Amino acid sequence: MQPKTALSLATLALSAAVASAAPAPQGISKDEILLGSIQDLSGPIAGFGKQARLGMLLAVDEINEQGGINGRKIRIIVEDSAYDPKKAVLAAQKLVNQDKIFMMVGHIGTAQNMAAMPVQFEKNIINFFPITAAREMYEPFHKLKYSFAATYFDQMRNAVPKLVKEKGAKKVCTMYQDDDFGLEVLRGGEAGLKTMNMEFAEKTSYKRGATDFSSQISKLQASNCDMIVLGTIIRETIGAIGTARKLGYNPIFLGSSAAYTDLIHKLGGKAMDGLYATMTVQNPYTDEQSQPIRFWANKYKTKFNEDPTVFSVYGYTIINTFANAAGKAGKGLSTESFIKVMDTLSVPPDMFGGAPATFTATKRLGSDASRISQIQDGKWKAVSEYFSSPAPAK
Repeated sequence: MQPKTALSLATLALSAAVASAAPAPQGISKDEILLGSIQDLSGPIAGFGKQARLGMLLAVDEINEQGGINGRKIRIIVEDSAYDPKKAVLAAQKLVNQDKIFMMVGHIGTAQNMAAMPVQFEKNIINFFPITAAREMYEPFHKLKYSFAATYFDQMRNAVPKLVKEKGAKKVCTMYQDDDFGLEVLRGGEAGLKTMNMEFAEKTSYKRGATDFSSQISKLQASNCDMIVLGTIIRETIGAIGTARKLGYNPIFLGSSAAYTDLIHKLGGKAMDGLYATMTVQNPYTDEQSQPIRFWANKYKTKFNEDPTVFSVYGYTIINTFANAAGKAGKGLSTESFIKVMDTLSVPPDMFGGAPATFTATKRLGSDASRISQIQDGKWKAVSEYFSSPAPAK
């Protein structure tokens, strides 16, 4: 046999062997699973993004200390979008095409996810548990979408009528961020009021990144609104309520889970007492009555030298739910094997008091349950049980 022929036969044999072994999906090596996340680390909701990142890092460290997932350690790369959809696209392109992540986890922001998902889906990269409660995170159905949080729409559709009845509110109004997020809060509020034959008596909006809300609040005050539904996040919640208090205007304020953060009472002070917000898991205070939460919160504080928030919990539980499913997918972890596990996954309530979550081949939102909390004496306190949307009529 000529040396050249022998060489080509050897090459053929080698390529046949390679072909028979399915190529490892991107982001998975013999000893590592590479995840990506996009957070706001320098923009208007950096307070949330930094905390979500730290919660993720704590979970990754704990999982890796225990040997990882079927012998593979997790590594996570976190990019900064500064809460800008254009930067989110660039971050997604880097993570997906350059770093070659296996999965996107806990990407923060509605408009940012909407902008980044097409980049991921082109390469078969799952968008796992984005930190936003917009319906678009699981609708319309896509095999690569998984969401964990009761939507802003459902939160408001259920909470607004509940609070209107409890408080006997007569004129319900809204102030919302003029983007995908704010509109979801607005639409949910509208749907809730419709069940009571009511509608918003006044609506006012602001551009993302705004810092002055005096014209909006003056408009709501002039309309004699006695309850205001807030499609706001951190500084806009504080700004709106602070402005109202200065004007001697004290309506009932109800925010979504985007306003459920200890940063509101830490940065806004006493003026924030009385604010209501919907929530899905409770804020982990370091002096919490529940011993497991207290232990976890203090462990987090020792590691990062700051108090955890509900966003730390989101980051932590997102990584743990990923690890739970990835572990069940076995050594041959791939996008397809992960989806197969998720098709029947049930997540029981954890120490943070979240509602139980279930997923199927077609149900991609874990749970639509939320509850109402209120700031009382500078701390969030749950003031209702969990409530869900009524099942749609058949």
